[in-house]
Parts: sequence; C-alpha cells; structure tokens
Amino acid sequence: MRRVLVFQTAFLGDLILVSPLLKSLKRTFPGAEVSLVVRKGFEEVFRGAPFVSQIIPFDKKGVWKFSRLLASGDFELVVSPHRSHRTSLILWLSGIKRRIGFDKAGFSFFYTDRVKYRMGKGIHEIDRNLDLLRPLERDYSVVYDREPELPLTPAEVGKALKKFSLEKSYVVLAPGSVWRTKAWLPEYYAEVANYFKGKGLTVVLVGSPSDSPYCKRVEELSEGVINLCGKTSLREFFSVVKGALLVISNDSSPVHVAISVGTPVLEIYGATVPEFGFFPYRNGLYVELEDLHCRPCGIHGGRKCPEGHFKCMVDLKPEVVIEKAEELLSSLS
Repeated sequence: MRRVLVFQTAFLGDLILVSPLLKSLKRTFPGAEVSLVVRKGFEEVFRGAPFVSQIIPFDKKGVWKFSRLLASGDFELVVSPHRSHRTSLILWLSGIKRRIGFDKAGFSFFYTDRVKYRMGKGIHEIDRNLDLLRPLERDYSVVYDREPELPLTPAEVGKALKKFSLEKSYVVLAPGSVWRTKAWLPEYYAEVANYFKGKGLTVVLVGSPSDSPYCKRVEELSEGVINLCGKTSLREFFSVVKGALLVISNDSSPVHVAISVGTPVLEIYGATVPEFGFFPYRNGLYVELEDLHCRPCGIHGGRKCPEGHFKCMVDLKPEVVIEKAEELLSSLS
C-alpha cells in the first residue's frame, strides 16, 4: 500500500478524534503516504504530525471537481468516518478502488466495505473510527493505536502562553457551543470561575468568535477572567488548553483537544448524552442531569429546548460541577 486517504470534513472535534485512525493506518502501512481531507480552515490542526503526509482542504463546493482532484492522487484506499451523502458520492466518483465507510452513511452503497456504526454505553467515537479498519484484517496485519494526539512542541506552547501572559496556574472554561441547548448557562460558568479565582487560580475563557456572547456574559459576571474567545489561532487555542490545570467545557471540541494534549477535562452534558460517544476518552469526567425523560433531544442538540424548560442545564447547578471538578483534580494529584 503506497497511498492512503482519510476523509473527515465535519466539525473540529470530529476531526481531532481521527488521530488514532491516522496513526493506526501509518503503523499498519509504515511505508505509505497517509493523506487527510479536512474542511477548509482546519488545515493547521495536524500540522507537523508525523502520521500525516498531506492535508487536502475541501470547501464543500464542486463535487465533480473535487472528485477529479482525488482521482489524480493515485490513492489505493480511502477510509471515511464522515457520513454525508456528498462524501460517499465524491469518493465513488474519485474511482479509488477500495472505499471503507459506515453503514449509516448517506449513499453507503457507494462504499466497497460497509462497517456497522455502533452506538451505546462505553462506545467512543475513537472506537467507531477504528472499527473502519476491521475489513482490512482479511488482507493485512492491522496495528491499532488508540491514543489521541495533537502535535504541539514545547516551544509552540511556551510562545502562546507568553503571548497571553499565562504565567500562573490557570483553569480553562469553554462556555460556548454551536448548538444553544448544548451550552450550560453562562451565569453558572461565572460561578465556577469565581470559585477557582477564590482559590488563587487564573481563569481563562476560550472559544471561537461565534462563542463571544457566552464568554462576554461570563466576563461581565466574573471580574478578572481572561477572555481569549475569538482571539487565538487554532494552534494557540490548542496550546492554551495544553498549559491548563483543568478544562471545563460543554459537549464540544475543547473536550477532544484536552484529551489529545493530556489536560484533565470535565464535560457538561445537556441536550446530548455520553452514549453518543463523545465523552472524555481519557483524563476526564462528565456531569449530566440523569433520568430526565426528554434527554437526548437530538444528535447535536438544537437552537432551543423543545420542551420549553431547558431543565437539563438549568437544574444542573454550579455546585455539582465544582464538586466533580475537584474530584477530577484530586484523582490526578
């Protein structure tokens, strides 16, 4: 096997979680070039990774044109965790001889090998992605590497921490989300921020520019927090997470950044549930309001609570999150 392709153009967290798949392919085919298709804007995520030979950005326009680009790449195998109709069509049009994808993917009949998409208690997205390599076991000795990884050098981390004046121990809070019902109340995040400030720790807020309303509200209620929302590059964001004592985040990409750089992380669930497979894979815990009949209300959450009460977040009080955060820190000390 000389040239292998992985296709994942979903959200940032989904992309980060393909690192074990990429590493496993590289270990299985050490002489091969392993290329990765990402959503345009995410080209820097795996910069410097020894397990990725080429990053191919896709702006999700021009299906035929992009399929022709892939066809010119002389790939012998493509593995796709991405489950969209468009992805399946592009890969079929590319003419890559062997195409492995999930049975739940749109137009899954375009794949030469279809793998069962598993979901349930204890099954993580990393495990599902690695399931995609099982069809190869018939022909190759597949080597599985289950450790998530984001390549960061000490110099890169140090530069970012110096830029944002993060000399003292700090906790990172990530209060934003693309989906409103996945976002814990900013007022509650502010209470958590005040608790850690009371312990003498610096509190840093992170997020994309679209998360600014959440971060701004926390900043208004917790004087002295460092608000980096929308102010970091992707790589600086990773570095800030790497340098943290602890990360507290909604069900969103900061959780997966934290597990990939070895930072303890506490994940807060609202509309979604751990059974979807995006709980902390390692060095982390999660909190949720259990036995609420309306959870989950969607695979991604939604713009508003369909029941109109938002109990999954409103009734999950700050003291519960603080207690779980202290439990996590104690377990690692």
